[in-house]
Amino acid sequence: MSHAPESESESAPLITHLLELRRRLLMCIVVVLVIFAALVYFSDTIYSWVAKPLLAVLPHHGTMIATGVAAPFLTPIKLTIVCSFFIAIPFILSQVWLFIAPGLYRREKQMVLPLVVASTVLFYAGMAFAYFVVFPLAFKFFTAVAPAGVTIATDISSYLNFVLKLFFAFGTAFEIPIATVLICWSGITSVQSLSAKRPYVIVAVFVIGMLLTPPDIFSQTLLALPMWFLFELGLFFARFYTRKNEAEETDSIDD
Repeated sequence: MSHAPESESESAPLITHLLELRRRLLMCIVVVLVIFAALVYFSDTIYSWVAKPLLAVLPHHGTMIATGVAAPFLTPIKLTIVCSFFIAIPFILSQVWLFIAPGLYRREKQMVLPLVVASTVLFYAGMAFAYFVVFPLAFKFFTAVAPAGVTIATDISSYLNFVLKLFFAFGTAFEIPIATVLICWSGITSVQSLSAKRPYVIVAVFVIGMLLTPPDIFSQTLLALPMWFLFELGLFFARFYTRKNEAEETDSIDD
């Protein structure tokens, strides 16, 4: 008899957290849909902008093609949906921050907020690096090595899938400094330990570059080298994040 009230009291916070999580997820979905509604009219223009790095290096009179019946309509729409998500990332991360903030110590809040902002900036920086540096070099290389007699006419759906993979790969890879700081701060490892494992990290970034990018050595290298640099950057900043002991953290917890 006495266990029922305890069980109910224990499940109440869980239900409250789940309701709060659902509310914030719905808010994120609504924001993405609102951005999509504002951008859908310009979907063709957005696709033309994304296709510009390839179109700029195609041979004279070179064009892209659509092999699917509905591809000219659906492909720009798909790109617009993904762009809406990318644009909403600051809002989505802010909702994540607001959801987890009540359970954090004061010092953790002071650390996590800059990391949320930095992760947003780094994700956008990765996408910008892919668009302005990797795409022109990669597409120029691909078109230059085409065998004689081969006409380059890329399908718009295949092109979109290719560039989205690179956007996600570079956006995610540029989060390495954040991941490095977090694992050092959490005590999983230390800056000294990671520094000693640098040769293994270098091998690992090239393996990750192979897995995240299309199967060509050019894209893999253009991803692996920035990942190595970002790892070193993460090691540098991790030296400034040292976790307090548990007693100190308990004294500084917010009410």
